[in-house]
Amino acid sequence: MSALSFSPHLHININRNPKLTPKRRAKPNKIRVSLQTTFPQATFSDPFVLQLAESLEDSLPSSSSSSPQPLPLQKLRDSSSQTLLSTPWPSRKDEPFRFTDTSFIKSSQIQPITRPSSSLDVSTDAQFPSLVLIDGFIQNSALNLSNLPDGVYVGSLLGVSDGIMKRVSDFISEFQCGDLFWSINGMGAPDLGVIYVPAGCKVENPIYLKYLSVEGGNVDSKKLPISNPRVVVLVEEGGEVGIIEEFVGKEGNDCYWANSVLEVVIGKGGKVRHSYLQNQSLNAAHIKWTAVRQETASGYELVEVSTGGKLSRHNVHVQQLGPDTETELSSFHLLVSDQTQDLHSWLVLDHPRGYCRQLHKCIVAHSLGQAVFDGNVKVNRYAQQTDAGQLTRSLLLEPRATVNVKPNLQIIADDVKCSHGAAISDLEESQLFYFQARGIDLETARKALVFSFGAEVIERFPYPSIRNQVVSHVKNLMGTTDVSFS
Repeated sequence: MSALSFSPHLHININRNPKLTPKRRAKPNKIRVSLQTTFPQATFSDPFVLQLAESLEDSLPSSSSSSPQPLPLQKLRDSSSQTLLSTPWPSRKDEPFRFTDTSFIKSSQIQPITRPSSSLDVSTDAQFPSLVLIDGFIQNSALNLSNLPDGVYVGSLLGVSDGIMKRVSDFISEFQCGDLFWSINGMGAPDLGVIYVPAGCKVENPIYLKYLSVEGGNVDSKKLPISNPRVVVLVEEGGEVGIIEEFVGKEGNDCYWANSVLEVVIGKGGKVRHSYLQNQSLNAAHIKWTAVRQETASGYELVEVSTGGKLSRHNVHVQQLGPDTETELSSFHLLVSDQTQDLHSWLVLDHPRGYCRQLHKCIVAHSLGQAVFDGNVKVNRYAQQTDAGQLTRSLLLEPRATVNVKPNLQIIADDVKCSHGAAISDLEESQLFYFQARGIDLETARKALVFSFGAEVIERFPYPSIRNQVVSHVKNLMGTTDVSFS
């Protein structure tokens, strides 16, 4: 077996030597060369993207010789601006956005947020070291960094030592698989948050990142403020840390766009436990990138619960860069309104004895709700003895609710153990009958089954306080308080 693929592909054969007369062949060749060499901007630039790029550039503070931008931040902006100007706005004709309509963002009046909001009383979990970002700006006044081990750094790029600055600079802009929204963040990020864990250091308490969206417009105004928070996590050889990300908005259902990026680099033998909670306004756009690079014998675990946003998309890209590497991804999406929840994931295995597991579950509880899952696992030629599994399960609780799933397992290696599966359904009648036969009414039975469906993911959060918070939030969204997870 040389190569296997478990998703449909379209193969197009093109004859590169067509039998055309010289007269017909000459014209298109001349026109093609002229367009590419004389008018490159007209061929590749999108006017809407150009306008957005200009507004992002104008929103950033100008650097001077007395206060130059840190090298990693300048590298990021330079590389992002180059790719941004040659990337069109995505449409439904593009395969990655086939089921995800971004016209909601494009039709709005996008306004980059130029300064941090006035001081707010931001509450965080006092038991965890925390970093607060308001509209993409790091709030130094809200830092709670007590009891961190020596050598661990959490804060703005502007405050790092020369050694950490060099390490961050080595990794910035190396990731080449981002899309337009990745580049928008890179060009518009006002600062870089940095979490640095030195070699051999095990951070006992997780580091809590709270992203708060304050600036917003109402639905009628079409105003859509955009924030571009970006955080880099660098764990050196043998280091261990937990990361909790929570995305929330202020009270109400304002319109805004949170366009976030998290980069994670895990050294040899390191471990990162990543918890991600998304509870944005139901009129907001939430687009997030999580890019992870794992070296030999490292481990990365993601547990995600996403419930907010009119349009929410999470792009997860994990690359195993050495043997004996472990990756686990668990996600639960809940749609209770006219929402689109989208998860696109890529797991690339290039080395022997890699291990990965992915579980995706979603509940669509609104007739206009739409869930999207596009999960890709690629086992390349040298990833022998790989153990990979992928499963997606969806519940549709309303007649017109929609889910589009595309599990994709590509195997080039020939000594592997791989599996994947997908299931879409309503609640099973046999399960409901089981409850009713024991004197439990139909409504309570449905609530219990719906909650237990999501509990499989929620129970994987490694921190009890986060688990309890998520359970309470999901109950409130479903309009019940009398059913608990077992």
